[in-house]
Amino acid sequence: MSNAPTSPNSRRRWLALAAVLALIFIAALVWFSRQPAPGAASAAAPADEVAAKPSMTVTVTQPSRETLSLSLDANGNVSAWQEASVGAEVSGLRLAQVNVNVGDVVRKGQVLAVFASDSARAEMLQSEASAVQAEASYLNAKADADRARSIQDTGALSASQVAQYLTQEKVAKAQWEAAKAVLGATQIRLGNTSVKAPDDGVISARSATVGAVVGSGQELFRLVRQSRMEWRAEVTASEVGRIEVGQRAQVTMATGASVEGKVRAISPSANEQTRNILVYVDLPRHKDLKSGTFARGRFAIGQSEALTLPTPAIVVRDGSNFVFVVDEAGKASAIKVQTGRRVGERVEILSGLKGDERVAVQGAGFLNEGDLVKVVQ
Repeated sequence: MSNAPTSPNSRRRWLALAAVLALIFIAALVWFSRQPAPGAASAAAPADEVAAKPSMTVTVTQPSRETLSLSLDANGNVSAWQEASVGAEVSGLRLAQVNVNVGDVVRKGQVLAVFASDSARAEMLQSEASAVQAEASYLNAKADADRARSIQDTGALSASQVAQYLTQEKVAKAQWEAAKAVLGATQIRLGNTSVKAPDDGVISARSATVGAVVGSGQELFRLVRQSRMEWRAEVTASEVGRIEVGQRAQVTMATGASVEGKVRAISPSANEQTRNILVYVDLPRHKDLKSGTFARGRFAIGQSEALTLPTPAIVVRDGSNFVFVVDEAGKASAIKVQTGRRVGERVEILSGLKGDERVAVQGAGFLNEGDLVKVVQ
């Protein structure tokens, strides 16, 4: 059985039908591709609702005007108020005993060191004997002179003999006075074998060594008189006019401890190299005060009104200070501000705010520009 050949008309009909079916299929694909996925419409509505909800809860406050103290900051070193140099007043003697060390608190008149006193004591005994001998010679010469004066008018003695007795009396008296002076010097030398503290204070340096033979005037100890320390603040010539004697200063030491001092004096001249002027501030006794250490301080120089905010309201970003102002709709906007003095938990606002804004406090550090927030009391 043979196949009948396909006619040209039949073939054209089949091709036209296939083209129509292809167009319908392509149109269906385009239509379905433009339709939203199942559940897309239902998901869009909750997303919009979530975006409209506040991102977090914050507290707000308004800037307040307060009276803050004006201050002047300065740096300087802690130094001894006065240092006494305690040295040897005798020479050629051996140090037999050293009683104190660096850091010891001493009282005026306390024995700090003792020299070997054998030779000084022997010199004093010899001087005592010489003084006694000179006294005896003087008394003998005085007795002769008294007899000569009593009979000089009788003619028993010539005028020259009377003058001789009177001269011998004067010479003997002078020799006795000299012997007493020598005795006093040896007594002082013996007394100087004990080195005593010239004032109350604390030992800041010691060079005395047992067994050493020292010369007169050689320093053995250094003493911080009355244990008093001072802060020598350096201020510029333009700032020194704002400081007065008797003014208070808060001084913070390297350890972080803080003490209140009082301005004792202001240097009349500036340092030729730094051009700064020294301000001397008396400090109370404190265990952390060490001579030669660095300290920073602040002088109270008056008061002024200032616009302030709580410290948590200040947000530091990229090296600048910002606050977030919340409008009535709950939208947070970042505003750059310039800060000044800090007193306790308050910060002075120099510029950026008028004073009637609502500023975020608690939670401000987590906010971004344009965030919606919920304000709570």
